[in-house]
Amino acid sequence: MRVLAAMSGGVDSAVAAARAVEAGHDVVGVHLALSRMPGTLRTGSRGCCTIEDSRDAWRACDVLGIPYYVWDFSERFKEDVVQDFIDEYAAGRTPNPCMRCNERIKFAALLEKAIALGFDAVCTGHYAKVIEDADGNRELHRAADWAKDQSYVLGVLTHEQLKHSMFPLADTPSKAEVRAEAERRGLSVANKPDSHDICFIPDGDTAGWLAEKIEMTTGDIVDESGAKVGEHPGANAFTVGQRRGLKLGTPAADGKPRFVLEIRPKENKVVVGPEALLAIDEIRGIKVSWAGLPISEVDSGAEFNCHAQVRAHGDPVPAKAWMEPARDGAAGSQLVVRLEAPLRGVAPGQTVVLYQGSRVLGQATIDAARSLQRAAL
Repeated sequence: MRVLAAMSGGVDSAVAAARAVEAGHDVVGVHLALSRMPGTLRTGSRGCCTIEDSRDAWRACDVLGIPYYVWDFSERFKEDVVQDFIDEYAAGRTPNPCMRCNERIKFAALLEKAIALGFDAVCTGHYAKVIEDADGNRELHRAADWAKDQSYVLGVLTHEQLKHSMFPLADTPSKAEVRAEAERRGLSVANKPDSHDICFIPDGDTAGWLAEKIEMTTGDIVDESGAKVGEHPGANAFTVGQRRGLKLGTPAADGKPRFVLEIRPKENKVVVGPEALLAIDEIRGIKVSWAGLPISEVDSGAEFNCHAQVRAHGDPVPAKAWMEPARDGAAGSQLVVRLEAPLRGVAPGQTVVLYQGSRVLGQATIDAARSLQRAAL
């Protein structure tokens, strides 16, 4: 096949490309330039997509003997990932920029361009697996190494996108083996640190970064009964589950710490309460998509058993889920997930990914998260 290898400049994508070459495919490497100021996007292992990363990707392609290109996706990234991140926080939600990047950049913009240029597949260094069922339909599954599994952030992939996706690291038992293989192949990135945190906020100060992008207005911090217990400098600077930085003037009756339970941007209020009320039993999701063909229960609206995961490295929780018409007169359908064990600190804007065994069923953006205990108060 003609394969376009997405080269981040890290060890995973370099080894993935090497394996694609070794498998006999016609491979071309491409690095995505996602910022017009790439020098600002890496601090040690923080951030990615810098000039340094581009050079590391070029060196890897040179060792592998494959062509190398840099594609400028900075404007698309700015609009579809960075601006989306700002807009979601401004609306009081907690977005996942890595999900948006995979959805709109790596497996939308990149794949569209690759197919237009005659490539059969896009190869990446993600730890996930694509399996074909008895009818030849492709399914997305967890990687062999659950500690490095990245199927959660790939839950946005559609049936059509999975047809053109290649993950050569799927069955690799550990990251240590990937680094050892890179060393054997003479790839200079063998010991390069993994990137982490949000790439466009390399210092990790999300609140400070947002303060420069969103107008902050002081408002009230209230408890679960609606009583004022403090003031905040801007509701957008808080996230559900946050404990530090509340600076409450009125202590809790039981003397225990309080946590952010809810953000109400229209009222410019932050709701706080005891830790127990962070436990979420029900999730309602919008912008639903299915990784591969949806299971039969989806079309019929029947309830099905699954596991729900709301963070990239969070523990999956047993759940029952079903599709139903959207509420409040909105068009379309929504996903309802009833958790058998509560999850702590789930916030609107996050992504819930559903699994059956190792298979990724699909995902949805969390529109509402409900605590049955809190609703009973």
